[in-house]
Amino acid sequence: MKTSTTLNAVHADIEQVLLGRDRIAARIVELGDAITQDLEALDEEAEIVLVAIMSGAVIFLADLIRQLPQKLRIEVVTVTSYPGKSTESRGPQIHGELAAQYDGRHVVIVDDILDSGGTLKLMRAEIQRRNPLTLRSCVLLRKQRPSAMAVPCEYVGFDIPDVFVVGYGLDYDNYYRNLPDIGCLKERAL
Repeated sequence: MKTSTTLNAVHADIEQVLLGRDRIAARIVELGDAITQDLEALDEEAEIVLVAIMSGAVIFLADLIRQLPQKLRIEVVTVTSYPGKSTESRGPQIHGELAAQYDGRHVVIVDDILDSGGTLKLMRAEIQRRNPLTLRSCVLLRKQRPSAMAVPCEYVGFDIPDVFVVGYGLDYDNYYRNLPDIGCLKERAL
């Protein structure tokens, strides 16, 4: 079967699995519970907006929203930091439009990884200028590096070592997003 062969070839590029799919799924349920409790404690009449950072957060977002029972809206924006085969951030740039205002809304930024902190700082500043009632951030992964740990983030799935990771939406040169686990690439794959 071609699909199975192709996926096996992708798995062959992984040096080490840091987080397996079952552990990821269980943690997303916990994140959903925490976000739900916090949002339920707020004004029920206010609108909830999730602002997802694409393309990396697409899988995380899909699984996370199924854990949130509230009526909510989703907005997506693309922020690029790692063009092509780069494994180091070159600084975030927003591609796409945010709402003009977030008056009367509770906003939760959803991203796949908090790495250098640049993307989340940029997004928080841009959204804060648009007057949300509250602003929170949710990331699946946060690297254990000073710049990432210093950025406010209310919901963190996992703190991971400062290594380059792929899978579960995270990519290298736009590949490996389809892996159900999160892992490190073999040197030959870079």
